[in-house]
Amino acid sequence: MDKKVDTSSYYGLYVIEDLILKDKKIIKFLKETSIPKLIIYKSDIFADLKFDDKISKPLNIHDFNEKIIDLVTKKQFRKNSFIKLKDYILDKNEKKLKKNDLFIILTEKEIQLLELLFNEKKPIKKLDILKAVWKYSDDADTHTVETHIYRLRKKIFDQFKDQNFINNFKTGYSL
Repeated sequence: MDKKVDTSSYYGLYVIEDLILKDKKIIKFLKETSIPKLIIYKSDIFADLKFDDKISKPLNIHDFNEKIIDLVTKKQFRKNSFIKLKDYILDKNEKKLKKNDLFIILTEKEIQLLELLFNEKKPIKKLDILKAVWKYSDDADTHTVETHIYRLRKKIFDQFKDQNFINNFKTGYSL
């Protein structure tokens, strides 16, 4: 590679040749960015720098392509795994709701419920929640939604002392 190519706008990652890592400004920039980084190196003198993956020179184009596909896939997976809910982060991979250094463990249904409430910008009726999360029919008479929301509110209050995370209106539930 004779010149630096900014691949971040195409793939959402940086492909970096080790020769440019002699520039302290570039090193500083790379440490500060969260964009995945693939380094192409001849010697391992930059092993102390944090890169998402690396490939040695001379490189095999098949291996290079596989590394890029792998990094882009991992980035997309991470992007789809985190949702910002108010002051919280919903981590679907770890099944946690996090705020600062605190977290609670969530069930799969709690995650589905929170995602549904997050995606709707207006309150959602109990029946619509039953259909979307539990796949219940229109004529189902159950307290599943109320029970799950009560338990989830309790978990959130016990850990975060937040009484207003899930709100109940005449028209339904919302965040």
